[in-house]
Amino acid sequence: EQEQQEKGDDDSSRHGGRVRCFPHERGNWATHVYMPYEVQEDFLELLDLLVTHARTYVSSLTAMEEFHVSLSQSVVLRYHWINPFVQSLKERLAAFCRFFCVADRVKVYTNQNKTRTFIGLEVSAGHCQLLELVSEVDKVMEEFDLPTFYKDPSFHISLAWCVGDLTGSLEGQCLQELQDIVDRFEDSALLLRVQWEQIRCKSGNKFFSFPLR
Repeated sequence: EQEQQEKGDDDSSRHGGRVRCFPHERGNWATHVYMPYEVQEDFLELLDLLVTHARTYVSSLTAMEEFHVSLSQSVVLRYHWINPFVQSLKERLAAFCRFFCVADRVKVYTNQNKTRTFIGLEVSAGHCQLLELVSEVDKVMEEFDLPTFYKDPSFHISLAWCVGDLTGSLEGQCLQELQDIVDRFEDSALLLRVQWEQIRCKSGNKFFSFPLR
């Protein structure tokens, strides 16, 4: 398991003026468990087509710079819990093997308090394996009295976001046109078949990686 570190900062201009849903206090570390998606050139080409088109409906959309499927909500960990939390994750995830998912359905999401809207690619195959992973991550959350993942989750890779609830503008016609772009994109079936090789946990400015077997 590797640990990389990056400089943590709370300057909201660095993350597009987004506001944290919980205050950052010393000793409180925002923590998230997810599977990173390593993008290829083709994917960025498809992303560009989708975002450019979606901006004709909502001009304030910003493309994501990194891509992943979440296996947990963002939770707050006390600093001294990070190592035991990571150790517990490592033990529970050790048995899992690599697997494929297909993420090819365009969908519109909002965060829980509807302050942000996202366009994402929903997973249409591989859902069962993801649920099994979440069930293990949830057990770790319960050990630390933290919130578990959403019931009946829609696993997805977020592609772009904007401030506010703009579901109304993006669903319906826009969504259908975005789906057509995905379906017509050359080799989209191959491109959107993702092999997951690792699970990651980001806590504050630390990253922990758990390779799948």
